[in-house]
Amino acid sequence: MPDHLNTATLIDYARTAEAKAPGDCACTKTPLDGWQSQPLSLDETQFREIGTLMPEHDPEPTFAEYLPGKISYWSADAPVAPNYFPYNRCGVWECTICGRLYLRYTEGGGYFVDRRIRAVRAALIEDVPL
Repeated sequence: MPDHLNTATLIDYARTAEAKAPGDCACTKTPLDGWQSQPLSLDETQFREIGTLMPEHDPEPTFAEYLPGKISYWSADAPVAPNYFPYNRCGVWECTICGRLYLRYTEGGGYFVDRRIRAVRAALIEDVPL
């Protein structure tokens, strides 16, 4: 099981990734600033999981969302609030080529499963208590 990352550690990883991320990389062919269904063109072998935001001792974390104002879940500017859905169900992944950081989780509905991905920007991470 990957290590649990708290908000401060996630911010540190994000800042480090932003500082070293070079120009073009295959992982940036599709804009992933907001949540997206994982593109089929994304090369899975290019990523490694470095941690999880899933609470360590909570097998069923909250489905409550943190979306202040009228911001949308899909928005590129939506805050990343690790204590809230869907972030509390995410793995934290790193591109092994450029070092960019991504959040990934599987959205499950009545008749579908959708693997979702979002690039991490340190400025959007918020430590908001439940």
